[in-house]
Amino acid sequence: MTAIQLEVPPPVRPVALRRSYRFELVKLASQWRLRLVLLACLVAPAVYTAVISRQSSLPADALYGRWMNQSGWAGSLVVLVFVGTIVLPLLTCLVAGDVFAVEDRTGTWRQLLVAVRSPRRIFLSKALAALTVTLALLAALAVSSTAGGLVSIGSHPLPGLDGHVMGTGELTVKVLLAWASVVPPTLAFSAIGLLGSVALGRSPLGLLMPVVLALLLEGVQLMPVPVALRVVLPVHAFTTYRGLLTTPGQLGPLWIGLAVSLAWTALATLLAYRLFVRRDFTNLAHDGSGHRFVVAGLAPLVGLVAVTTVGVGVGTGATGTGIERPELEAALATSFAHLYVLQTDELHRPAVTEEQLHTRARCDKGGDLVDDTGPGADWRCVVTWTLPGATATGTAIYQLEVAADGRYVADGDGPKEVNGFFRINTPTGDAPNPLWQFDGVVDLLDNETKGS
Repeated sequence: MTAIQLEVPPPVRPVALRRSYRFELVKLASQWRLRLVLLACLVAPAVYTAVISRQSSLPADALYGRWMNQSGWAGSLVVLVFVGTIVLPLLTCLVAGDVFAVEDRTGTWRQLLVAVRSPRRIFLSKALAALTVTLALLAALAVSSTAGGLVSIGSHPLPGLDGHVMGTGELTVKVLLAWASVVPPTLAFSAIGLLGSVALGRSPLGLLMPVVLALLLEGVQLMPVPVALRVVLPVHAFTTYRGLLTTPGQLGPLWIGLAVSLAWTALATLLAYRLFVRRDFTNLAHDGSGHRFVVAGLAPLVGLVAVTTVGVGVGTGATGTGIERPELEAALATSFAHLYVLQTDELHRPAVTEEQLHTRARCDKGGDLVDDTGPGADWRCVVTWTLPGATATGTAIYQLEVAADGRYVADGDGPKEVNGFFRINTPTGDAPNPLWQFDGVVDLLDNETKGS
């Protein structure tokens, strides 16, 4: 008898991650709706900034909205306000929120598993492809909004949120850093999209999870919640770039937002990965599990919020809403001094410095029966200063609307020749009196001012 030698087939190896990633990237790029979204991101911000900057009615409610016809950089910062509110969470819905659910709708999981032969590599390739497309859309928004404003209006100086004038070089750096600062929270909402897409399958709730969460957290942000809770929510990280627009920078909330966003990104991605590799792909009727999503998805994220809130509260000593009278007075006095110097220069009056003015502010919220703390539109402040060589003290009154996130709008209430409305002829054209209305920001974590 002759022995029959059987050939052992070579082991089946999974497809390389590089090839799987390229395949997923091509699949996303071939979707007509994402192509339209990319086109909109490239065109819409530029058209918006170019058109609105030429209008007499400007979006004054938006940060830097009233400056859009004075500097091209303002348009980019205005677009950034709207982007962080709803646009970026919506983009993560269209990309990360659908990258896994699309296979459930088309019933192609088994074919994909046979082709790639590794659930782990399928997850990594889909997550990386979604991340790449999301960042490409974000970059398109940044480039388009900046280019539209600069081409339409030009690169002119712009006041910071403490009133100091920022030139072209400083604006270039800070606007780029502002757009870069929204990348971490975008990653966090993209990870939430992955989690919803994996856990809820073809359910519309899985697709809309980033927007639903963003709207929920925006509602929390509108309330006077403790500052430690506010700064650990990923939606707050979309606004921490404001700290870059002051000198010195208010970087505490920025670093906390970065760390919290990365923690959300890592935890949500890990949860999505665990749910994905444990899934039974033989069940074609799989439509996700709401109970499993709550237990294995939302519960750990709620725990993360609780842990980080306690950590920030203990580490910073921040209490209350973070908006108190000493902090507001210091911010208003600083902004007024910087803008007074700008007004003096524009009116061609004798030069003066911020130090020479000895500016002070005294604020009151709602009268004697209301505590001088927290957000509201009932703040009334009196600013005083003294010019060099003068014996009289100047006085200006402002009505302030202070938002829960620390941004305030100061509206001049007299005397008219100081902070009333009148136009000034500047090298870039006629502009409103810089002391009439201006935006500012309170450092919510500034404990030094609070204790002074």
